[in-house]
This record gives sequence, structure tokens and C-alpha cells, in this order.
Amino acid sequence: MDINKIFEIKTSSEFNKMALEVFNFQYDNNTTYQKFCSYLGKSKSNVTAVEEIPYLPIEFFKSKQVITTSQPPKIVFESSGTTGQLVSKHYVLKPEIYEKSYLKTFEYFYGDIKDYCVLALLPSYMERKGSSLIYMVNDLIEKSANPKSGFYLENKVELLKTLQNLDESGFKIILIGVSYALLDIAENHSMNLNNTIIMETGGMKGRRKELVRDELHSILKNSFGLEAIHSEYGMTELLSQAYSKGNGIFNCPPWMSVTIRETDDPLSTEPYGKIGGINIIDLANIYSCSFIATQDLGRVYKDGSFEVLGRFDHSDVRGCNLMAL
Repeated sequence: MDINKIFEIKTSSEFNKMALEVFNFQYDNNTTYQKFCSYLGKSKSNVTAVEEIPYLPIEFFKSKQVITTSQPPKIVFESSGTTGQLVSKHYVLKPEIYEKSYLKTFEYFYGDIKDYCVLALLPSYMERKGSSLIYMVNDLIEKSANPKSGFYLENKVELLKTLQNLDESGFKIILIGVSYALLDIAENHSMNLNNTIIMETGGMKGRRKELVRDELHSILKNSFGLEAIHSEYGMTELLSQAYSKGNGIFNCPPWMSVTIRETDDPLSTEPYGKIGGINIIDLANIYSCSFIATQDLGRVYKDGSFEVLGRFDHSDVRGCNLMAL
């Protein structure tokens, strides 16, 4: 398949056509996904519309090698987890596809990365090599070409100084971090930022009590003097991200979409506005599985935007997801 066509999608009809092509390709070449589809009685012969494509439960990434190729992967991303806990593994054949996906997505929502200084309240790349989020942010830091861009989780004093100086100078900044680290800053310092985007990636990681999104964002807005807090929605098992520019309403790039299923019927589809399990089509996941049933709960609106409202009971929380209600 020509992977470049995926990133040229502009309309829903182009998306649907490509999604069916990807389904056929993955059905033929992904043993795990084919077995799952066959168990449901689904195959290339009776899947003729996007609505008929089965979504692979995300738990398969913990127990199976979900890969659409016979070639060895170039990199393996792993979700975070406590000792003894099974973690998801995403076997990535071509990291350059991931790089193209997140760079084009960033450009789609925010413009040229070179216009920003990227300050990360996250573990450094050397500390957390298996994280897809850290891989992405590390590359964004490098491509920003700003000498002040970098990881500041262990150097908050320098972060505050850099943040204040750059914001006052009028340079555009993205401060991206896990929720607990942003809260640590917000509760001990206050400032009125005019040229900074605060972007949370979710995750208290057991360090603080979980907060609902509105409470978290209210604290951050008050401390940083901002009208909105941005959010990133991504996960180990995906190669694309959705972004929210405020109010927890996420939008996808053109090669990604979200639908909602009933919580007790994995093959169903909920109408707009109804709460249910989040299903994701990520066409950039061409050599893995593009059709994933997540353990997140949410709702989708008619314009394709969506909210993340929590997680199914008894499912472990991943670091890249938003906090549960």
C-alpha cells in the first residue's frame, strides 16, 4: 500500500475508501486480527462498509504480537505499568510513519514546530525509551530547533525561569506534561502567561489523587492566567493523536476517527451524544492494527469531535490517557 495516500486524506469519502483498503490489507497480513475477525464471522467478502469493520480489543496488545507484516519491527513501544503487570507492546515496523503522523498532526492543529519552544514536564528520552509519548516529544524538541527546548521534570527551577523569560519576550511556547507535574508547578507558583500553551497528557501515576478534568483545568488556568488548557490524547497502541484546545473536546487529524460502542455490546454503535466505549480508526497504524476498541469511555459529536469521560471498571490506567472520573 502507498502509505502517503493516508496522509493526503481530506474528505470522509476518501477516509472510508482508504479504511476499507487498510482493512483488507490487515485481514490478509495480520494473523491475530484475521483470527479475531474470523471468530466474529467477518471477512473481506462480507465487510463492504466502514461500519462493518471489527475493532480489535486493545487488550490483545498485551498478549499477542499485533503486527501486519512478517518483517521484524524496528522499535517496540511499551505502556507504563506497575511491577508484575502485563503491559501493552506496539511493534512498529517503520518509525518514520509514526514521525510523519505526529509531525503532520501537530502542523494540522498548531502550525510549524519551529515556531515554538517545547518545554516538557516528562521523563527524558534516556529515562523512558519505550514510551511512544516521550519518543514524540523528544523529536518535537529537536525539530523546534530552540536551544531552550528540553525536558525539565527534574529541573523545575530552570523551567520556571525559562518559561517566564520566553513568555515575556513574546516567543510561542508549549509546556507539555503529565498532570501531577503540572499541578506541582501550579500549586507553588502563579504567573500570567500570554504566549504559552499548557498541554496536559493526563496521568497522576499514583503520585496524587485523581481529579476530574474540569477541576484539574480550573487549577491550571487560575495559576497560569490562561483561558484554556490544551490536552493530548494518544496511547501506546496508536500512531496518531487527537488534540483538545480547551474544554476537553478533542479533534482528530483526517486519517483518524472515533466512534462509540455500547458498553455491553462490542459490535454495536452508539448514536451521537451517547456515552459508551471509544473505538478508534488510526490509518497510520498500517503495519499494526488500525481498528481498536479502547477501554476508554466517551461520547462523539456530529462534527467528529469527542470527549473522554473515564475508563471501564477494572482496567489499568495508562500514562498517556486522561484521568478517570
